[in-house]
Amino acid sequence: MTTTTEERRTYGYADLPRLMGLMTGDEKHGPAATSTLDVLWVLYDRVLRVGPRSARDPGRDRFLLSKGHGPMAYYAVLAAKGFVPVDLLPGFGSYDSPLGHHPDRVLVPGAEIGSGSLGHGLPIGVGTALGLRAQGLDEPRVWVLVGDAELDEGSNHEAIAFAGPAGLDRLHTVVVDNASATHARPGGIAARFEAAGWSTATVDGRDHAALYEALTAAHPGRPRVVVARVEPKYS
Repeated sequence: MTTTTEERRTYGYADLPRLMGLMTGDEKHGPAATSTLDVLWVLYDRVLRVGPRSARDPGRDRFLLSKGHGPMAYYAVLAAKGFVPVDLLPGFGSYDSPLGHHPDRVLVPGAEIGSGSLGHGLPIGVGTALGLRAQGLDEPRVWVLVGDAELDEGSNHEAIAFAGPAGLDRLHTVVVDNASATHARPGGIAARFEAAGWSTATVDGRDHAALYEALTAAHPGRPRVVVARVEPKYS
């Protein structure tokens, strides 16, 4: 896919707090949103091969926001990149707004899945990667953003265990770790994926250079997980 005028930047990273500030209400899930902000920005600004005009192109990268119960940062980034009009942001969560408390793929331009019920994104990502392989589409990449607490869900155990041996090297997962999981994991989050045959990295989830390096590292024959550590949710 070639770069087109759709990638022209109107807003930058410094504008994101202001864009998020346009969204108000009691169901903002602020910690869930802000924990994902830097990962989302690096992905949409430097990694993902998708834009407003190519949002339905078969050759596009697919981004699946599994951690969908705090979508303010997601909406802000989509607005900054031209998927969503900025003037929709103040209506966030209102009755007639397409920007709900959980993203809806039918209503939100650029959203690949409806999400917010935790634990579904990674299994859908596995199915998406398999579907692309079956269609002979070997260029598109699949990216799934999950929270560390989501990994307590049993559906993710199966997705992790399947993807490694299946060699789904077009599948990428970013785990935003804000220490909100109930159950500790021996060896840490990355060790769980590595044991299932994934390529792994653990980085500072606020360091854009480190995120970019980890997100773009080669991992032939294996799916990739990047654990992005951020400040604890309740700090």
